[in-house]
Amino acid sequence: MDKNTIWAIVLSTVVIGAFMLLQPILFPKNVVSRKTEVQSTERSADTAGTESTAASVQKNDVLAQAADSGEFVPEQTVVITTNDVKAVLTNKGGDIIDYELLNHIDTDTKKGVQMADNISDFNRACAVSFGGPDNMLINDNFNVERPDANTVLFTKHYKGYTFGKRYTFMPDEYIFKLEILVHSDEGNAVLNNNGIAYTLRTSPQIGPHFDSKANRYEVRQFLSFNGEKKKTINVGSKQFKSYDKTYTWSGIAGKYFEELVVPADTGIMGEAYYSSKAEINDYANAQLYLTRKQFSGSDLLDTYYLYFGPRNEKDLKRYNVAENNGWQLSSLKLPESLQSSGWLSWLENILKWVMQMFYKLIPNWGVSIILMTVLFKIAMFPLTKKQSISTLKMQDLQPQMTAIQTKYKDNPQKMQEEMGKLYKENNYNPASGCFPMVIQFLIIFAMYNLFNNYFEFRGASFIPGWIPDLSAGDSVHTFSKSIPFFGNAIRILPVIYLISQLLYGKITQNGGTAAGAGTSATQMKFMMYGMPIVFFFIFYNAPSGLLLYWTVSNLIQMGQQLVINKIMEQKKKEMAVRKNEKAFTVSKNSKKR
Repeated sequence: MDKNTIWAIVLSTVVIGAFMLLQPILFPKNVVSRKTEVQSTERSADTAGTESTAASVQKNDVLAQAADSGEFVPEQTVVITTNDVKAVLTNKGGDIIDYELLNHIDTDTKKGVQMADNISDFNRACAVSFGGPDNMLINDNFNVERPDANTVLFTKHYKGYTFGKRYTFMPDEYIFKLEILVHSDEGNAVLNNNGIAYTLRTSPQIGPHFDSKANRYEVRQFLSFNGEKKKTINVGSKQFKSYDKTYTWSGIAGKYFEELVVPADTGIMGEAYYSSKAEINDYANAQLYLTRKQFSGSDLLDTYYLYFGPRNEKDLKRYNVAENNGWQLSSLKLPESLQSSGWLSWLENILKWVMQMFYKLIPNWGVSIILMTVLFKIAMFPLTKKQSISTLKMQDLQPQMTAIQTKYKDNPQKMQEEMGKLYKENNYNPASGCFPMVIQFLIIFAMYNLFNNYFEFRGASFIPGWIPDLSAGDSVHTFSKSIPFFGNAIRILPVIYLISQLLYGKITQNGGTAAGAGTSATQMKFMMYGMPIVFFFIFYNAPSGLLLYWTVSNLIQMGQQLVINKIMEQKKKEMAVRKNEKAFTVSKNSKKR
């Protein structure tokens, strides 16, 4: 053997040895660590007797025939576009990585609102993890099949079983269907990790971009509905909490958009979890995790209907009647997810109906707010006048009331009797001034919720260039950096609101009805000047629709107060005349005696 041959053998041995050592590093196998054991075997002792509706599913031919050559599958994406949404799915786990609402524009990005926000390699929309929510999501690359333009099937064959996810979309629907499938090659597949088969999650975050510090009027909420009652929990920061009550649907909602998950079979569902962990650049999630109870059987087929769309009544109520939606779903009661005034929701619906009628006449929601405010103030004027007159009468009786309270301070029963006589003699009802105030307070409360959450205000322009969106604050200039208490925008509407509030307080004070009896000058000044300034800072970034209502309301009330002041002056003169006549009569009778 010559020298060249020996060198060739030595070098070949070194190269082959080095390749064997570096192969696991350069070409790793596609292995994902999981805490959940998935077996293909006969029913094990620890799961014996477990009931599941999916266990009786007939042989899953879709998965049984799924092509899986065992070769490396590259990562790829699938795009499904309907009239309402554009969804981008990846075969990595069979998840959604982009979900754009085509008919609802994000004013910041100028694109459709993104419902799959804060996506990362370790957290995606509709991702599944075997076992509980703490387990790692499935990251394997799946095989992809497209039966039609609106359907995609992701499948992966593991040792002894095939796992699959099938998405089905429909034109003109915000609901899509997700099916979780398992087929065992032989025997029974057992999915069990502490009683949980798998966990399904929503998107890590929903759009538009949520900044709780910059926009205190935006919100993220956990929602759950059991068929009769809704549970709403505001999601705080850095939370990961469980919800162990039964539900027919559950979800995560923002102020104007939401993601709801409706299991076809609620009996298979375990606990729900909601999370606000910060995962990317300190941007907190707002995510729902739904656990599925343990499973044992040859075939599994779990169906979920997911609503990723606007939080408005028009789109949600369609799923109460089968004929109104392509899925033929009924009685889901998804409108229960809307924010309302609770027991005052009936009043909110009336106000909403009135605004909608005005909008049909003049298609501008800002004008509708103004017209409804004018109508409301005209309707409430008789009560406002009655309240003012009642206040004036109370002020007139105050000296006599104080005298009675002083005289009978040690005899409460006698004090009440004398007070009753005084009220009767002067035809005065103490509650007459409270009732109008209560009515106005209830309407204001309902209006606040309506103007702060009404979906139609989102993106609705009142005056272009000044108030382009009634759901956000007005703006005449935007800075690159934020200013404490003010944010990064110069707003005019809060200033107008402040001026109107101060003028209204001044006019009310001149009318002599601004404060009740016994109110000190300091209290008067604070109510007149201090409170409007406090509210100015609180509501500086409030939705312009809400501020528009309050500003117009103040302007109308100023006009009404001027009218009431004239009426009050006349009443004061009449009361003075009656008082003089009464004093003259008493004096005359005394002389006769």
